[in-house]
Amino acid sequence: MEYKKLGRTGLKVSALCMGTMQFGWSLNERESHHVLSAMYEAGINFIDTADVYSKWVDGNPGGISETYIGNWLKENKIPRDKLVIATKVRGEMGNGPNDQGLSRVHMMQAVEASLRRLQTDYIDLYQSHWTDDDTPIEETLRAFDDLAKQGKVRYIGASNYAAWELMQALWISDKHNLARYDSLQPHYNLIYREEFERELRDVCKTYELGVIPYSPLAGGFLTGKYRQNQPLPESKRAEGRKRAMTEKNFALLYEMEAIALRHKISIAQVALAWMLADPVITSPIIGATSVEQLNENLGALNVHLTDDERGTLDKMTAWKTEE
Repeated sequence: MEYKKLGRTGLKVSALCMGTMQFGWSLNERESHHVLSAMYEAGINFIDTADVYSKWVDGNPGGISETYIGNWLKENKIPRDKLVIATKVRGEMGNGPNDQGLSRVHMMQAVEASLRRLQTDYIDLYQSHWTDDDTPIEETLRAFDDLAKQGKVRYIGASNYAAWELMQALWISDKHNLARYDSLQPHYNLIYREEFERELRDVCKTYELGVIPYSPLAGGFLTGKYRQNQPLPESKRAEGRKRAMTEKNFALLYEMEAIALRHKISIAQVALAWMLADPVITSPIIGATSVEQLNENLGALNVHLTDDERGTLDKMTAWKTEE
């Protein structure tokens, strides 16, 4: 396993991050533990979760993913210092007016709840899940700073921030000498490049933020599981892929399949290898729902696309118009 520094920090994380949004949704607790154990044995030390996972499932109050991780740590007696656990705060965790957001009061309550569920006394990377227009960014950063000083949080990060919002946060941290965001978790993959590449990529490169993209396989579309002119599988996740099913994107899949055949690998491994070749990217977040899927994703670490292959994929998915 390759390990990389998270941005400008000295923290070393595995080149792939284990996403856990599927815990309590696509996977029950036993299955989730099985995947986590395989992840650990493979050398992945980086786990990403959030307090709201998987609140969208009927009967799920949120916090289930964190609970599964905490139970796995305890049951398997995993040394806490061998893992980098990242979780997030922002989403609605109750019915009260202060049960969501990035206010000081909610953050102080939310971190304690996450620590209890994870059965740990510190969070390695605590992230703003998305911005909160109702709370001044200075209030949010001061709360993060206090949590860091208390030892409950080691590093802080942002997710789903626009470039101007990220720059504002970095400026406030610098001006008031507060803890600053050391990572960004953007939505990024071969068919969804513009949001990150237009401005955020340069911000992260210039200010040395680690980049841990989510949905690197576009919710499964970049695995080749969805085929042109074929009926969709019956699932809510499949319904969400309809927007990706364009002539341009299916042409991309055919090219990726040709590359995969040359390398004797899978289409998913092509998609991950394309991202892993970018030095700005720290650790793409994979969301394996089985050990077999995890092993397939791990195989991408040994794939090296040629310059011509990467160039072809870049050209086919380019959002900039050539001048």
